[in-house]
Amino acid sequence: MKKKLLVIKIGGSLIEDEKILDEFLFDFTKLEGLKILVHGGGKLATQLAGKLGIETKMNEGRRITDAETIKVITMVYGGLVNKTIVAKLQADNCNALGLSGADLNSIQSVKRPVADIDYGFVGDVEKVNSKMISLLLNNGISPVFCAITHDRKGQLLNTNADTIASEIAIALSQDFETDLYYCFEKQGVLMDVNDENSVIEHIDSKSYQQLKEEKIIADGMLPKLHNCFNALERNVSKVCIGSIKMINGQNQKYTTISL
Repeated sequence: MKKKLLVIKIGGSLIEDEKILDEFLFDFTKLEGLKILVHGGGKLATQLAGKLGIETKMNEGRRITDAETIKVITMVYGGLVNKTIVAKLQADNCNALGLSGADLNSIQSVKRPVADIDYGFVGDVEKVNSKMISLLLNNGISPVFCAITHDRKGQLLNTNADTIASEIAIALSQDFETDLYYCFEKQGVLMDVNDENSVIEHIDSKSYQQLKEEKIIADGMLPKLHNCFNALERNVSKVCIGSIKMINGQNQKYTTISL
């Protein structure tokens, strides 16, 4: 029987709010068994870039990462955010190790080819080194991944954190019974973006198509849902989207995704 593994991605404004982040990390430390944390940090990167006089360029919610921006991304994601999270986890007796995809060659990507838009130093995941990540897990270490991968040619690449979480969960599902949780500032996928309580508690492939056609699911939620279904189609056991309270067993609504 496979061991249980939780892969949890935290993003959005949760990382910027120290009180909420501390609450989440405390709950994370109390989760039993094997666990991996994946985080973003885009808003903080935008703030630092502005202070450094570096213009932030976006296309449909995706960051265009030029040579100066990848430096900022590395400082914020791999440095400030990652190490702050690891330090807080260690303070609560969770033996965490902060990683980028370059560390242990854990996540290898390819630089996104130029089509209509040149996204610069943005990576699309090609391979996850499940053997090395499993080695950490089986020795009582909880990996904490930032949203940076590498091309194995010496170049760091900015990579979508939702995709990293999904690809890690998929790769590790060969050896573990893997559940994937996306935590953000909302309680789940909403029927009405202006109504915080309009949580859609269950979305399957059929209802997803309908929700897309009706434009209820659109914009930034589309790639997140794509990652959810991709994970389920490739042997991840369970995928959920919701607030930080979703992981600590508190009785509240969140969205469960199924095929």
